[in-house]
Amino acid sequence: MKLYYSPGACSLSPHIVAREGKLPVELSKVTFSAEGRTTAEGEDFYKLNPKGGYIPALRIDSGEVIAEGVAIVQYLADQSSVSMTPEKGTIEYYRMLEWLTFISSELHKGFSPLYASNITEEAKEAQIKKIFGRMAFAELELGKHTYLIGDTFTIADAYLYTIMRWTKRFEMSLAAHPNIAAFMARMEQRDGVKEALKEEELDPIQ
Repeated sequence: MKLYYSPGACSLSPHIVAREGKLPVELSKVTFSAEGRTTAEGEDFYKLNPKGGYIPALRIDSGEVIAEGVAIVQYLADQSSVSMTPEKGTIEYYRMLEWLTFISSELHKGFSPLYASNITEEAKEAQIKKIFGRMAFAELELGKHTYLIGDTFTIADAYLYTIMRWTKRFEMSLAAHPNIAAFMARMEQRDGVKEALKEEELDPIQ
């Protein structure tokens, strides 16, 4: 399998899952330029993922390509002998799906406007306020247990960790979110997270 990624982007989530799951996943860094998006092998990434050329994408052993981070992390979890999801059919499993959806639609997409080069300071402040409002739910839940689904790591934690790293990029203090800050520190003690950060040449944020 080969994971197409960009350092620190949302592709860090499946990268972490691959390393946590001890899966033999190769990496291919995608380079962004005015001319387009190119893989480390010189391929046109838009041809690999025609849905806007978004990362991440995963080329599986059959040669097919899976896009969308939420789908990729679930696929990787199913390929691993390491348990990273609750048992299917349990309420915990559906809570995990609930979290993956919430992170994708309310947190991940919430940061997207901040990357626009033409965003005004007023709009930026309003968007950050909205993100903090969405983060309150995660802050509450992480005050009850170690990870999002009880005290066991799941693929949802890899996704939350990845998106919450962006708070540092936009100088969003976690002082009012101590449970999230503590969660980030715990995640950065995990071997799979350490390995993924090293491979992407990223520093811990806690």
